[in-house]
Amino acid sequence: MAETQGKVITCKAAVVWGPKEPLVIQEICVDPPQKMEVRLKILYSSICHTDLGCWNGTNEAERAFPRILGHEAVGIVESVGEGVKDVKEGDYVIPTFNGECGECRVCKREESNLCERYHVDPMKRVMVSDGGTRFSTTTDKDGRSSQSQPIYHFLNTSTFTEYTVLDSACVVKIDPNAPLKQMSLLSCGVSTGVGAAWNIAKVKEGTSTAVFGLGSVGLAVAEGARARGASRIIGVDANASKFEKGKLMGVTDFINPKDLTKPVHQMIREITGGGVDYSFECTGNVDVLREAFLSTHVGWGSTVLVGIYPTPRTLPLHPMELFDGRSIIGSVFGGFKPKSQLPNFAQQCMKGVVKLEPFITNELPFEKINDAFQLLRDGKSLRCILQISKLLKR
Repeated sequence: MAETQGKVITCKAAVVWGPKEPLVIQEICVDPPQKMEVRLKILYSSICHTDLGCWNGTNEAERAFPRILGHEAVGIVESVGEGVKDVKEGDYVIPTFNGECGECRVCKREESNLCERYHVDPMKRVMVSDGGTRFSTTTDKDGRSSQSQPIYHFLNTSTFTEYTVLDSACVVKIDPNAPLKQMSLLSCGVSTGVGAAWNIAKVKEGTSTAVFGLGSVGLAVAEGARARGASRIIGVDANASKFEKGKLMGVTDFINPKDLTKPVHQMIREITGGGVDYSFECTGNVDVLREAFLSTHVGWGSTVLVGIYPTPRTLPLHPMELFDGRSIIGSVFGGFKPKSQLPNFAQQCMKGVVKLEPFITNELPFEKINDAFQLLRDGKSLRCILQISKLLKR
C-alpha cells in the first residue's frame, strides 16, 4: 500500500448512472485523501434496502448520478490525510454513514449520536472539506472514452468500489482478529436494529416486544431484544417464510396480517393481556406505524421508529392518544456513537452476545452485484456479502 500513498489509484467500481439502471463495473480514478480524510481498500460490502431505495430513485431530491452506492462494508486503511490520528495504514476498519467528530457539542452529549458535521445526510454527495468528489471516470456507462467527469459519493461511504475515500469521522477501527465478513454488518443493519433495542428502547429482561417487519433490521431488533432477555418477541410480517429465520433471532410468536380478520394491534393486545412493553416499526410504512403504536400497553408502552419513511405523509396519531402514557421515538443508527461505542459492540458480537452469522444469507463476487440487488428486490436475501477485493495476507 505504501506504493500508492499520495497517488491517484485506478480501480474497479460499480457505478450507477441513472435510476433503476444496471450497475456498471468499470475503471475509476480515486484521489488521495485530503485533510482529515481516509482512503480505504474495501474487502467486503453488503447490500441494504437504503442502497436499493437510492438506486430506484424514489426520492428525486436524493438523485445524483453517476454515483457509487454502498454503505455496509469492512476494509483496510490504505492511507490517511493530514491530521488523522486515530487510524493508520493497515488498520482494519468499518465505514459508517453516521459519523462522530468527537468535538462538537452533540458528540460531547450522551443524548444524541447525530454529529453536527458528519451526521447521516442522504442528500450529501460530496466531501465536507472542499465540496468536491474523490472519484472520477474517463469512460461513459458503455465503456467509451469521454472527458473526465466526477462520480458522486453516497451516505458518507460509497463502498461498492475497490477503493474509497471517507471523512475520518466515518471510519471506525476494529479488532484485527475480528471475522471480517460479519463485521461489515455493523456498518448499518445489525447496529441499527440491535441498537434500537439496547440504546433507544432499553429493553429489559422479562419484557415483551413486537417487531413490525422482519427484514434484516427487524430481525436485528429481535436479536437485540433476545440478547437483553425479553421473554416474548412477536414478529409481524406478511411473508410467512421469515418466521423460520426469526426463530433463530429469538422471535417467539409470528403474526401474518394477511391471516387476520382484525387489526394487528387488537390481536397483540389479546395475546399479551393489554399490549407489549415495546414495539418497533421497521418497514417505513406510516399505517404500520399506527398499528405498532397501538399494540403497546397503555401507561408505559414505547414505540421506536426504525424504518425509513419516503412518503410525505405525517404521523397517523392524534395528540390525545399520547395522553394514554404511550410514547414514540425515532432511532438513527441504533443510537450508537460510532467511534465511541461501536468497537465495544463489535467485541460483544465476537463473544457471541449477538449472533451475526444468520444474517448472511448469500455470498457473491463483486462482478455479480446486479444479481445481489435482484436477490434483495425479490425478498430472497437478508444480507448478500460481496467480495470487493482480496486480502493477500492478515
